[in-house]
Amino acid sequence: MSATANGTRIKPPLSKLLLLSVAALGVVFGDIGTSPIYTFSLTLDPAYHLSVDLAHVLGVLSLILWSLILTVSVKYLILVLRADNHGEGGILALTSLVTPLNPVRRSGLWLLLLLGIFGATLLYGDGVITPAISVLSAVEGLQIVSPSFTPYVLPITAVILILLFVAQSRGTQRVGNAFGPILIVWFLVLASLGVIWILKNPVVLASFNPYWALRFVLHQGFTGFVVLGSVFLAVTGAEALYADIGHFGKGPIRISWFALVFPALLINYLGQGAFVLAHPRGIANPFFEMAPAWSLFPLVILATVATIIASQAIVSGAFSLTVQAIRLGYAPRLEVRHTSDETYGQVYVPTINWLMMLACLALVFIFRSSDRLGAAYGVAITTTMVITTVMLYVVAKQRWKWPPALILPITAVLGVVDLTFFLANMLKIVDGGWVPLVLALSIFTMMTTWKRGRRLISQGMHAANYPISAFIRDLTLQKPLHSRVPGTAVFLHSDPAGTPPALLANLRWNKVLHQTVLLVSILTEEVPRIGLAKRISAKSLGQGFYQISLHYGFMETVNLSGDLAQLHLSGVELRPEEFIYLVGRAMPTPRSGKAGLPGMSRWRVSLFMVMARNVRSAMITYRLPPDRVIELGTQVEL
Repeated sequence: MSATANGTRIKPPLSKLLLLSVAALGVVFGDIGTSPIYTFSLTLDPAYHLSVDLAHVLGVLSLILWSLILTVSVKYLILVLRADNHGEGGILALTSLVTPLNPVRRSGLWLLLLLGIFGATLLYGDGVITPAISVLSAVEGLQIVSPSFTPYVLPITAVILILLFVAQSRGTQRVGNAFGPILIVWFLVLASLGVIWILKNPVVLASFNPYWALRFVLHQGFTGFVVLGSVFLAVTGAEALYADIGHFGKGPIRISWFALVFPALLINYLGQGAFVLAHPRGIANPFFEMAPAWSLFPLVILATVATIIASQAIVSGAFSLTVQAIRLGYAPRLEVRHTSDETYGQVYVPTINWLMMLACLALVFIFRSSDRLGAAYGVAITTTMVITTVMLYVVAKQRWKWPPALILPITAVLGVVDLTFFLANMLKIVDGGWVPLVLALSIFTMMTTWKRGRRLISQGMHAANYPISAFIRDLTLQKPLHSRVPGTAVFLHSDPAGTPPALLANLRWNKVLHQTVLLVSILTEEVPRIGLAKRISAKSLGQGFYQISLHYGFMETVNLSGDLAQLHLSGVELRPEEFIYLVGRAMPTPRSGKAGLPGMSRWRVSLFMVMARNVRSAMITYRLPPDRVIELGTQVEL
């Protein structure tokens, strides 16, 4: 989506809307669009001891169809997409709608904030499984073509995953534009395969009656409950869909879903049901076996390409979430590359990209088959979906001002569906579901440790701060004004009322004070973007000192030197190309005593120190000219 100079979104023309809809196919719907490859076969897995008969097939189909209708179409496409934060989506953007960035320690707000952060980390856990299971399940189709391919399944999968992550640096829209047309072919093939078998056995259309879903669950008891864990695989990708609205906008995503993706998925699942009713032994891999023999090899190739595309949704969603976490203060500064000059939200984060690639490769070689990976798939995303429903209730109540008579029935129905899937997937924890949970808990620990550590350092430095007003007053009394050197010095400081430690260190050791001093504070607001007209505010403090505040949204990249070039001060001639930037850097060191800072255990202090020592420099993050930057370190005991 495009934006005006003041940061507000404008409706794109029809041609642009259609192009974005095609690109959205190549990024947003790859995950959910490739679920038919493995979902239906897993629901009637021989391990469940369910016969492939009419009642069981209609029951499973009804569960899949109504899951797509309620969870994806109603919950996400109609309701959750309305809860965007100025055009950005994802669990962190949703959390920022209902909680402030630094909430008072009231149980409600604090719990919601922690839930939101944990939900975001769960997407990382699920994100490393999605590419692995998607690509592996497609490549395994080669074994149906010929058993001789079996030894090559894992190596081929690994090569494809490596190429996928290498391609991420080209940018989301370029990848989407390249993949979009392929996904159009994919969904048309899904529909075509399904139509052929539905015409042969139209009885499967009865599965639109929810009676069959209820009958299956009630008659099968615990087995029916366990099967729900496999049924859920049909809707994986919905949360990534929400995280990707900043890349394309709500309109293109809704158009793509309702016009092509949703109908194609319904038809294909129905077709698989019709096929196994006629060929019960085909339940092992109905997706490939329902295809004509002459088309099997091309279908395997197309499915492999489609599953490569499927991984794009979760990977691009992880990039967006990372940027949000950095801007909200829950992650250290990492390299973030904006890959589009025209579209907001199109980012690439190299560190996250390579870490996800290594994790995906590890999962492939540890689990070695898509069936075994299926046991680990879904645990993280169901937990995130439950958290999203809780957040949706709060947004509908606080932001949309919906009456309780409307909110409660809607969220109750969605909540029951989410909790049912959640409990069914918890049964997978022992068989591999622990993998994304452990990864999510590890990331959650790092994010909360970083936020807490930065806050405590800020509090410690604030307590020792020399008020800027007192500094200017004392400077006037002790030093004549003619001792100052010409030029402009820029100091970064998070506390507008305090004196930057770098300023004190520079004056103490270098005996230098420039004629014009800009004290710059970078402020992150609780919205994704800030209009250029509201970017800069300036205040004169006297004696050539100016307090400058730069306001950014949590999805924006700071361009300090570029934005300061737009600064105008009354009666002052500024030459931005000659600004000298003096940047302070807090270097954490362990305390001599046993205890860390109040409220932070010693092991978390050690973790924070490791993270802090690997932070990207402010010069690179804020796009400062390297030949005009002086970095002054300040040791802070933890």
